[in-house]
Amino acid sequence: MEEMKAWLMMAAILGILSMSVLPAVSQDGLSVFPQDAFPDPQRPVSRFTHDDHMAFDAIEDCYVCHHVFENGKLAEGESSDGTPCGDCHGLKADDGVDRLRAYHGRCKGCHEDQKVGPIACGECHVRD
Repeated sequence: MEEMKAWLMMAAILGILSMSVLPAVSQDGLSVFPQDAFPDPQRPVSRFTHDDHMAFDAIEDCYVCHHVFENGKLAEGESSDGTPCGDCHGLKADDGVDRLRAYHGRCKGCHEDQKVGPIACGECHVRD
């Protein structure tokens, strides 16, 4: 009987520890768009897991999302990985696609094309 109590106590302790450790571990691959990407946002920034997106067959190369345009045309195979979106996409469409349309076009557009992933505002922009 005492042995059973010891096992139950150990299981309870492990359960409590896992509840505090697992959320921290599961957020390692969590990416968040820059908080300052938009002044005075109406909704919180989107969160996504980069590794999960890389697992999709539709995303074969980084340039699918991290694209480069030269003279108004997509430069196939060229990646802007490491360059903030805001370096090319301003808040207003002065010369090209503005940041809001770029994010929504790329993210929501891909979700619609692939028929997978969230497309409603509150599904990407989750309030805490």
